[in-house]
Amino acid sequence: MASNLIFTQSKYSDSLTIVAISIFTAIICESISYLLIYRTNSYKSLKSTIDKASKKLETLKKSKTKKIDRFETNLKESNRDLSMFKFKSGAVVALILFVVFKFLSNLFEGKAVAKLPFVPFKIVQKMSHRGLEGEDFTDCAMAFLYFLCSISIRTNLQKFLGFSPPRGAAAAGLFAMPDVKNE
Repeated sequence: MASNLIFTQSKYSDSLTIVAISIFTAIICESISYLLIYRTNSYKSLKSTIDKASKKLETLKKSKTKKIDRFETNLKESNRDLSMFKFKSGAVVALILFVVFKFLSNLFEGKAVAKLPFVPFKIVQKMSHRGLEGEDFTDCAMAFLYFLCSISIRTNLQKFLGFSPPRGAAAAGLFAMPDVKNE
């Protein structure tokens, strides 16, 4: 009974370790992004331009004037410039995430770090059970847990710090499906 309790605590500690490392990594990545991007005047100017253009575009779409195409083009160009501006920190962040992932992979190789409360679909099983021995598909590998944590923590941290993409980025088609014009 005592060995079973220790085994369970070990599983929780592995999961908590991965979550803590994900949080720490997200903070480091957002700090780097802040230093390289968000605090610069160029970024602030581009973001302001995108916000103003998207508000103006929304107003024009309501009134259905002919200026819409000009503002859409301007907004798309600003979003492209913003993406290129963010690219330089993206490379540094990707390198950090790769190093952390490699470290965690070596540390938790072949070890189940969490227990899923359900058996996932086949396509998810390949990700959640990657590198694990056995047929218990409720076992969760480090890569899957780290992936889920990284996505959710970093996205929420960006929203909390106010670093999420500008409102007009989706309107310009940067983060959304291309729009189809109604004739």
